[in-house]
Amino acid sequence: MPELLERVRNDLSNDPYYIQNFPNDGQRFLAWYLRNCYLRTTVQAKDDITDGPNDKEFDAIIVDDEKRQVIVIQSKFYGGSVDHEPLLEVLAAWLQIQDLPTLQANCNPKLQIKLEAVAEALADEYEIVFELVTTGSLTIDAKKDLEAFQSKISEFEHPQASLTLVDSDVVQTRWTEAAGKDLPKIHHTLTLEPGRYLAVDIANFKTVVAALRLADCLKLPGIADGKLFRPNVRQSLGLTNKVNKGMKQTLNGDNPQYFFFYHNGLTALCEKLELNEVSHQIKLDGLGVVNGCQSLTTILSCSERVKALPDARVLVRFYEIPQRDLADKISIYTNSQSAVKPRDLRSNDKRVLALKKAYENAYPTGYLITKRGEERPADKNADLTVDVAVLAKCLMTWHCQRPNIAYNENRLFDKHFEQLFKSDYLPSDIAGLNNWFRRIEARWNAGDLALNEALLASPSYSKFHLFYAVQLFFSAASNQIDKVPAPAATTGFPDPDALIGFAANCYNSALDAGMAEYQERGRIFSPQNWLKAKDSLLKLSASVNMFMGFMASMPGGPQMKQALVLPANRFGLRWVAE
Repeated sequence: MPELLERVRNDLSNDPYYIQNFPNDGQRFLAWYLRNCYLRTTVQAKDDITDGPNDKEFDAIIVDDEKRQVIVIQSKFYGGSVDHEPLLEVLAAWLQIQDLPTLQANCNPKLQIKLEAVAEALADEYEIVFELVTTGSLTIDAKKDLEAFQSKISEFEHPQASLTLVDSDVVQTRWTEAAGKDLPKIHHTLTLEPGRYLAVDIANFKTVVAALRLADCLKLPGIADGKLFRPNVRQSLGLTNKVNKGMKQTLNGDNPQYFFFYHNGLTALCEKLELNEVSHQIKLDGLGVVNGCQSLTTILSCSERVKALPDARVLVRFYEIPQRDLADKISIYTNSQSAVKPRDLRSNDKRVLALKKAYENAYPTGYLITKRGEERPADKNADLTVDVAVLAKCLMTWHCQRPNIAYNENRLFDKHFEQLFKSDYLPSDIAGLNNWFRRIEARWNAGDLALNEALLASPSYSKFHLFYAVQLFFSAASNQIDKVPAPAATTGFPDPDALIGFAANCYNSALDAGMAEYQERGRIFSPQNWLKAKDSLLKLSASVNMFMGFMASMPGGPQMKQALVLPANRFGLRWVAE
């Protein structure tokens, strides 16, 4: 940690972002952690932090709609030993969150806004993840308090909650991983139970299959800080993941001994494996778990009673695989066999394949990516390459006019798949959607849209609200308010960047209108909740219509307005997606 601590202190002292936006080193470190370990943008990190007077022990909050998690962070920036006081602060946060109305009534304004988003998330059964982040190390007594607290909150069903200690070692690991650097290799020796393991060579690779007690699994180093899962293609999905919930229910139920039969097991790779069949010890060098992150983190969240169950076991496969390319393939393939997403199930759907064939025939240098992890062929044009997940989000935004739900990839390929994917959808319209969205992303990445920071803090929503606004301009100019233009018909617009700028202007106005309405009613306005609600769409539509009225008086406005007009036969009805 000393090297990293020096790096942190140097960044906090020299980076103008930290100096100008945060009054003390505590907040600056928290912002550094959010940016460098969670990879939050400068705007998002600033928005996440609620630390300050009357923060009620909530230093930062992230409501992650994709992972369905509420992440509550308590941060302590100091070296040396850390006693139980920060844990008491986390406990205070946990107790207060049980009564959100009272908490909201007595906290600072920024936290009040965040808690609006928290309340909606918890009503939708999001998991709460508490993090105690510190550059120090817990004392022995504090570690005991931590274990007791972890066990206590793990017993709650509603809401599901967990507590993670992010101490100096974990910060180091997360920063190293986020920076793409190599982590130290893990070496471990464990004793197997006679009669509960099998050693065999498969394809000339040493293999040991064992039924391990949960307590022995948890002795594997690198679970808490994530080092053990560095080769894994996925990290923990949280306790609200259905599979993880099921595991926890089995372990806490009347028959935890059946866990072995209900669970698929773990896959662990190592560079070198040595088994002593006399002592029953297995020595593992360069160890990494490529399939089982969900399992181990879920088991870790259980009570000490569960962890010590003598008859609760899990199947573990140890493979000696020194070749990096083969290890990578095993990681990908073993994870492909579990936690399959709706997108994966639809990748070979006849409608998706028909769209792919038609698009690539119409655009020989174009390519439609249908599978996760699929790479664009070297001979294909990057500007004409479309990811089917992005296409689904664009279809939901443009044709269904629902950018507020476009972020939810799983729902798009499950509940809404039939409405979105039509085998006769024109390749030129796919190209039109792709062209507009690429332009919006380019402007977003350039940072020149002059959007309100509350909108910049929610890119997964805001990009598609801008996309929606672009579509609205064509409908409004053509007096086709209740219809949707064919994307291909819009690609000839002479100044797309100017139109995207107008869309951003309208988006800001819509936010202001929404905020003003809430304030008039004496209600707390949460930008994140508003973006998920239909009111954001109504306000944005009204803002575009108002802007169209001003356009005639703008320099070059009449010509631009005329360029937005499309023939009536290039419009179609809105697709239904509720």
